[in-house]
Amino acid sequence: MPSLPGSSPNRLTQTSESDLWVTWAHYDDLIEQLAVQIQKSGFQFDQILCLARGGMRIGDVLSRVFNVPLAILATSSYRGTLGTEQGTLNIAQQVTSTAGPLAGNILLVDDLVDSGVTFTSVCEHLFAAFPLINALKTAVLWQKASSTVKPDYVVTVLATNPWIHQPFEHYDTVKLPELVEKWSAAPNK
Repeated sequence: MPSLPGSSPNRLTQTSESDLWVTWAHYDDLIEQLAVQIQKSGFQFDQILCLARGGMRIGDVLSRVFNVPLAILATSSYRGTLGTEQGTLNIAQQVTSTAGPLAGNILLVDDLVDSGVTFTSVCEHLFAAFPLINALKTAVLWQKASSTVKPDYVVTVLATNPWIHQPFEHYDTVKLPELVEKWSAAPNK
């Protein structure tokens, strides 16, 4: 597979149409490319709202780069076998933010848009719950072919619907006793 613009070879490996493996280096490159895309658009936003869990790292980096407050909204629809089975969407009742209620122009970020159900439902929820929102734009690293929604900012539009193996997902299978054993044997530094 050819490397993507702005990335080094071997940072992204797609082993099949059903799996896309992403390294930390490529993940960071994608977030930086998203930041540049948003900057070039000229959209001025007052807060970033990230969807937990997938959008948290992206929201954190963008909040730092753009120097705007970060808010967090927990959503969940993937559960079951290592979080790979999509079920009913749950949206938290509260947004966590140190900048007060959501108002003005908001940038909503997540890692990917799969079917579009989450973004559609969350946007409807936000406009109903926060009447002081003036504008809401969406940003993701990946848009799958199955999505019925096109976010305002997308780094990679996928021609298929692979399962995206992100670099932090290995913690889905790590057990705490394994970490205790690993770090108990490590010399103190």
